[in-house]
Amino acid sequence: MQERAGEGDSELSKRRRRKRRRVQHAGLLVLLILMICVALGGIVWLIGDMVSSVPKRETQRVSAQLPTQAPTQAPTEAPTEPPKLVEYPVTDAGTELLPPAITSGYAVLLDVDENRIVGEKFADVRMYPASMTKLMTLIVAIENTEDLDDTYTFTEEELAPLIEQNASRAGFDPGETVTITDLLYGAALPSGADATHALAVHTAGSEEAFVQLMNEKVEAMGLTDTHFMNASGLHDPDHYSTALDMALILEYCLRNDLCREVISTYTYTSGATEQHPEGIEMYDTMFGKMYGTEVEGITILGGKTGFTDEAGHCLASYARTPDGHTYIAVTAMGQTKWKPVFEAFKLYGIITGTYPMEDLTEETPSDAFTEIPAA
Repeated sequence: MQERAGEGDSELSKRRRRKRRRVQHAGLLVLLILMICVALGGIVWLIGDMVSSVPKRETQRVSAQLPTQAPTQAPTEAPTEPPKLVEYPVTDAGTELLPPAITSGYAVLLDVDENRIVGEKFADVRMYPASMTKLMTLIVAIENTEDLDDTYTFTEEELAPLIEQNASRAGFDPGETVTITDLLYGAALPSGADATHALAVHTAGSEEAFVQLMNEKVEAMGLTDTHFMNASGLHDPDHYSTALDMALILEYCLRNDLCREVISTYTYTSGATEQHPEGIEMYDTMFGKMYGTEVEGITILGGKTGFTDEAGHCLASYARTPDGHTYIAVTAMGQTKWKPVFEAFKLYGIITGTYPMEDLTEETPSDAFTEIPAA
């Protein structure tokens, strides 16, 4: 009995151990499965994070390059459509042919504020502008110069031809170094071809390249009857303009503060140099023949003279009434050096009614005004 009981006890213990092992195995299997599931889940999550993080990082990188909000102002001023540079004045029933007392070959009187031709004489017929050309030279030089304190040094080679051509000069010498500001006044006041040549070379590298800039400006302004061959106004058959075109060039010149200041100056002294320790004193060729107040009710404030044998005596000027109304008068092909002066008085007298139309040139003694020669 004891032996059977022992045998039964042993059999029961065996069954219990087998059951325990099965439970343990099942637990281990479940645990293994859980571990595998956790591992697989971790792998899936990691892969998903990696995949999702790629566009996220890219988005963050791109977003860093873009402003978080629209800027209130562009970093640089947006380009605007350029205004029309010139507008041809209205010719209507109020435009009159100028009276016979205006003996210059070409003439025009322009009301700047109302953009109206008051009177004209062959104003749209091509003629030679002589040194009135320098108005465009000033415009191009000023608009293409960043620093007016830049300097230019003259050479013997460039001055010698101007002397041979008997061109008007401001008086700069070989080896002399002057500022661009000095050149501007040298071109405008004494009408110096030495100054215009230097402006051309400094601005564009050569006078030929500068003249190309001048003609490009002509085209941009819509002036179909003007073409330049040099920067000074020396005669060339292909160097021409009209009285009206020159009036419009002068009008454009008045829009630029520096250009207007230069052509409105009576006297200017250039900076001191080794060649001219006290500078060169320059006088305006127009104000050397007038005061500007000869016509009651209007003041001539500035302008540019011109002369060649082919162009005759020329003058482009502007004047203003006491109420601020601006007018421009241009004459060309005058027979004597005094014609442009007195005919400017006559033209402005049409506005004020205060200047006689009869020709006073012959009645005026030659020493009535003091003409200051160019340096």
